[in-house]
Amino acid sequence: MISIDRLTGFADEASRDLEKQIAATKELGWSAISARMIGEHNIHEMPEDDFARAADRLDEAGIRIVEFGSLIANWGKKIDSDFDITLAEVERAIPRMNRLGTKLVRVMSYAQQPWGEDQHEEERFRRLREIVKRFEDAGLTAAHENCMNWGGFSANHSLRLVKEVPGLKLVFDTGNPVFQRDRSKPEPFPWQDPLEFWRSVKPHVVHIHIKDCFNPLRDGVEPDYTMPGEGGAMVTEILKDALDDGYDGMIAIEPHVATVFHAPDPSKVDWQQCYDSYVEYGKRLMTLLDGI
Repeated sequence: MISIDRLTGFADEASRDLEKQIAATKELGWSAISARMIGEHNIHEMPEDDFARAADRLDEAGIRIVEFGSLIANWGKKIDSDFDITLAEVERAIPRMNRLGTKLVRVMSYAQQPWGEDQHEEERFRRLREIVKRFEDAGLTAAHENCMNWGGFSANHSLRLVKEVPGLKLVFDTGNPVFQRDRSKPEPFPWQDPLEFWRSVKPHVVHIHIKDCFNPLRDGVEPDYTMPGEGGAMVTEILKDALDDGYDGMIAIEPHVATVFHAPDPSKVDWQQCYDSYVEYGKRLMTLLDGI
């Protein structure tokens, strides 16, 4: 049985309110959160006074922040965006990670350009080298997630990043391959195979995100998210392979079941449903892991 000390989650999917994030975490019997949004801001973008209060409250509650789900080079930023914006995010994140004792920050490789256009690969590598170096110099680890960014085009793209960017590690999200085309294969570019992707990159993976969904059948359509092990992300198979192989990192839930994190108007979200589904998701993951 895997220790609950290795389980965490993006608790902003339960609530944007820190007290409810803490409550959901404790209801699961967990002691860790993968931090992203608190209130209206990402954790590295919160006003300084708000961050200080949140950090003190987390200490008081005995909750660890084991991952910064940062905005750094994410799917919402193009590769020709002002690099100073990225560097400022890095410089804000570092002291906050140090304050919370957080060693891992999730980064990306900037938004995907439409396939067939110049992807500016060398500029992506250059920027990521600087990002990773700044975190490394602070004793911190930057790990790239296979999301809707250049490195998410295929497992080969993720591996190319690792080769080109010294010190870069990987976060593997089980659900993201389900709704992305494999751009390393011939046209018409099949959907990615989550288990194949995992097996290709696993030597470099230091953190796992659990998301499950069904294939959207066509590009540009949000997939149908499910409880873990009930969709097409091969969650059970991936976790079994990881644990059989000696994976000893954290496992984070990112449900997207009640609320897609990218929802345009969070004010219209049923947050009680989000809270309940987040807790249920965590319980389902523990049951799944017990079965493995």
